[in-house]
Amino acid sequence: MSNNDWTRRDFVKASAAISAGALVPSAFAARTGRAVDDTIRVGVIGCGGRGTGAAANAIKAHPKVKIVAMADLFEDRLRGSHGWISNDEEYENQVDVDSANMFFGFDAYKKLLAIKDIDYVILATPPGFRPIHFDAAVSAGKHVFMEKPVAVDPAGIRRVIDAGQRAKAQKLSVVAGTQRRHERSYLALMDRVQNGDIGEVVSASCYWNQGGLWVHDRKPEYSDMEWQCRNWLYFTWLSGDHICEQHIHNIDVINWAMGGPPVKATGMGGRQVRTEEKYGNIFDHFSIEYEYANGMTMQSMCRQTDGCVGRVEEVLVGSKGRSVSRPGYAVINGPGEWRFEGDNRNPYEQEHVDLIASITGEGGYLNEAQRVAESTLTAIMGRMSAYTGKSLTFTEAMGSKLDLAPEAYAFGELAVRPVSVPGKTPLI
Repeated sequence: MSNNDWTRRDFVKASAAISAGALVPSAFAARTGRAVDDTIRVGVIGCGGRGTGAAANAIKAHPKVKIVAMADLFEDRLRGSHGWISNDEEYENQVDVDSANMFFGFDAYKKLLAIKDIDYVILATPPGFRPIHFDAAVSAGKHVFMEKPVAVDPAGIRRVIDAGQRAKAQKLSVVAGTQRRHERSYLALMDRVQNGDIGEVVSASCYWNQGGLWVHDRKPEYSDMEWQCRNWLYFTWLSGDHICEQHIHNIDVINWAMGGPPVKATGMGGRQVRTEEKYGNIFDHFSIEYEYANGMTMQSMCRQTDGCVGRVEEVLVGSKGRSVSRPGYAVINGPGEWRFEGDNRNPYEQEHVDLIASITGEGGYLNEAQRVAESTLTAIMGRMSAYTGKSLTFTEAMGSKLDLAPEAYAFGELAVRPVSVPGKTPLI
């Protein structure tokens, strides 16, 4: 990393250079519908593990991709990500990020989006920031790859849907990080399900049950805001809780099979094992019953508890058969017995292959904002039901006034919201 370090003096110089860089015209983004014969310039907003991984996925998706700008809230995360990806011989020839295009702080995303010749941006910050960044990216005229979930509350969902509609009007391509939608085994299974191979879907279930994840202990020098942002998994305003941050993948598959989101959610959950302060205010287990428009019910279950049995998959029960799916695996049991055995390219790369094809016009136009917003809201309404002990409809969730955003985005004091108590926490 020593060869890639940069100083605060470099950052001051970078800020001064923005106005000049912003005048460079794009050679690619405005000209969709032609073959790729120019560099595909990509900016990364959010340089944690997923953002760094998404940058690598984009590089592998197309030989003309070049990472040209990076932004993160924290300087150490920015430098670490840049050092890793630029020093790896597999990626180094497609990384060209100088100090003038490296930004940190709450306004880092604005500085990156001001670079006119960036063609598409990767949005991979904690989900609580996603609606702000997506809205700004569309306003800046950028094509977008955004990680899931795309919001943590109904206020954010509405903002994402609005920005997605504006993106469509501008013919900006949008792909979301629900990579099962781009995985060949899932695509093949859904073709069969929608063609009636298992008959009418009469029930469904989905699971993301696993052990615990990483946790960052608080350091004396951290403000409330910095600690929460560094330990973002455990604060609902940042992650949406693990039912949104993780389990959305499985929920999205059931919505895919059903052709849209459910109409109602009734859930339960709690915080039994992870009760220490470092685990913020999220739950460690959820169980939600979702009802779809035709009366079909889906049981959703997710848990993050060490020492328990794990399960990450989706099950569809039809009138003629049953399907089971998980990454790299898809089967149908019944009269139409089937198992996926084809080539299954890394779906994290395929997402970017499909996005680039949409941008260049070599594939069909993609704008997944509405769909991923609906699946994110499905997870949010399940969490809202579990937190409060109340049932609610999709329409009620969409119209909810719940807004978890802090009053200000600045390092300093930020009280942790109390842990929700079903039956006592009000449904907003």
